[in-house]
Amino acid sequence: MSAEPTGTSRPMDHDATLDAYRASIDNIDAAIIHLLAERFKITRRVGTYKAEHDLPPADPARETEQIARLRALAHDADLDPEFGEAFLRFIISEVIRHHEKARS
Repeated sequence: MSAEPTGTSRPMDHDATLDAYRASIDNIDAAIIHLLAERFKITRRVGTYKAEHDLPPADPARETEQIARLRALAHDADLDPEFGEAFLRFIISEVIRHHEKARS
């Protein structure tokens, strides 16, 4: 009897090396999700603070600084800076959306 979920085509004889790589990827993905959750807890506080002090939801100067900083970090980490920027822009747009919601 197989322990594999129904409908999968995974062979019974697992490749130990591939399984180890996948386990590492799964751990990294979990860490990314937990870090993003922590980041958004803080940015929600920022949104509340901005709303209470009548500050704008977006801060273009800060965003420009952050993008430059993250592009440099990506480059240093041997990650495509374009990907790093796209990822950060996605996060920034979500943060701004939360800040706008906090204002209303």
